[in-house]
Amino acid sequence: MQETGTQGAVAPGSAVAQGFTLLQQGKLAEATQHCRALVLAHPADPQVMMLACEVRLANGDLAGASEAADAALAGLPGNAAVMLKKAHVLVLQRERAEARRLAAEAAALAPNDGRSQWAAGKIFANCGDAAAACPYYEAAIAAGMTHWALNFDLASAQFFAGEFDAADRNLARVLAHVPGHGQAMYLRSVLRRQTKDANHVADLQARLQGKLASPADAAAGLYALAKEFEDLGDDAASFKALSDGAALKRRSLNYDAAAERAVIDGLRGVYTAEAMARPTPGHEEEGAIFIVGMPRTGTTLAERMLASQGEVGSAGELLDFGQLLAQAAQEAQAAQPHLSVAEASLGIDFAALGRRYMAAARQAAPGKNYFIDKMPINFMYCGLIRKALPKARIVHLVRDPMDTCYAVFKTLFYQAYPFSYDQAELAAYYATYRRLMQHWHAVMPGAILDVRYEDLVTDTEAQARRMLDFCGLAWNPAVLDPSAHPGAIVSASAAQVREPVHAGSVGKWRRHEAGLKPLRDHLAAEGFLAS
Repeated sequence: MQETGTQGAVAPGSAVAQGFTLLQQGKLAEATQHCRALVLAHPADPQVMMLACEVRLANGDLAGASEAADAALAGLPGNAAVMLKKAHVLVLQRERAEARRLAAEAAALAPNDGRSQWAAGKIFANCGDAAAACPYYEAAIAAGMTHWALNFDLASAQFFAGEFDAADRNLARVLAHVPGHGQAMYLRSVLRRQTKDANHVADLQARLQGKLASPADAAAGLYALAKEFEDLGDDAASFKALSDGAALKRRSLNYDAAAERAVIDGLRGVYTAEAMARPTPGHEEEGAIFIVGMPRTGTTLAERMLASQGEVGSAGELLDFGQLLAQAAQEAQAAQPHLSVAEASLGIDFAALGRRYMAAARQAAPGKNYFIDKMPINFMYCGLIRKALPKARIVHLVRDPMDTCYAVFKTLFYQAYPFSYDQAELAAYYATYRRLMQHWHAVMPGAILDVRYEDLVTDTEAQARRMLDFCGLAWNPAVLDPSAHPGAIVSASAAQVREPVHAGSVGKWRRHEAGLKPLRDHLAAEGFLAS
């Protein structure tokens, strides 16, 4: 959205407020028109440009939003709120280093402004740096901010940073203000293993009988209850709560499972052996290690082992490659609309994709020559990663199909993996994933290292050496104790992976063999289990 105009009188604050109200009401077209008129009349007014930044963000115009934030900063230099808005835009543009720098500078300028401290914490959290976010959230509370959402943000960051006792205290504050807060109930239950003498079963049951804000909150409470019953060894009660929670969660989602599987299957028809053999200039930079697979297959354990080697940083679970690829493919398809997005992607500039990815990803793991991108769903892009980054390493975690699917089924992912809440959809997705991984192995043999979870937890040193050798890294015995690694873990398994390596989860699905019969039957029908 480009607006031009001449300098006018200072815009009335009520007109700017009206624009923000339109945005809050979801009236984007009206807000855009209203904002355009304000910018034409008051192109140098910083409050108008702050509104323009928000409107352009809502329209998906990151470049325009950045331009508006810069204009607001020119009119209000040193204003913490404007600096933090610019930092937010930088995060969306994957300019993580500058976003962190600007957020820290803004927070330093407003040490007693709780809202600015809170916003700075969010910037660091959104850059994947949970440990660095915590002090800003704590400073916001010290400055007098008392909103329960701040306590939840702090608890979430503390969970990822391994500060479980502190997270527990903040979750208690959230639940005191919002008794039916589903995410807080679930996070509280996964902080630690529950015991007969210390659990929340009765509390959860009482909360689930009370007023809940949404079906999603009720589903989260049921997942929490299932986790606690499992810890206590009450398998029947655990699976009942889990099944009820999963069904409730699935009903709340607008998700086309067949369409997603069709997109993944379509990659096999486009990225054929011939297409993969076709010479394609890529970005030759070294240092990227992708860990891929289904979620809950040991990807975080493998990441922590490699990160303990010393030369390797963890970039977390980045969406960068998929987002940059989608942007490039959509631009290519716009020029050739008769092609599918996957077909159009064959013609993108893979070297440019690789450069953009590396520039952004390195900022998530500064100071390291090697970094790990542990986004499991990058399994979809193995062939495209190979073209864009021919020197990247791809490590694929493999786990028993039933253990994989049960571990996924019993985990509440909130805004990810919508296939995980129905046993038939989960089995079908698993089969789609396995077929694609078989395809990648066939069309680029030797490019992917498979690591079996069961081997990783029972023959740890041998598997650690395999991974290090494959990645071109020297041996360090510290990799055998990943629980000692001090870094934050932004993953659903942030609590479990801090335990010593163990095989306690192998075969765990058998505790619910009867309830998982639909899953087992579907996997057998797909050919991934003996019937």
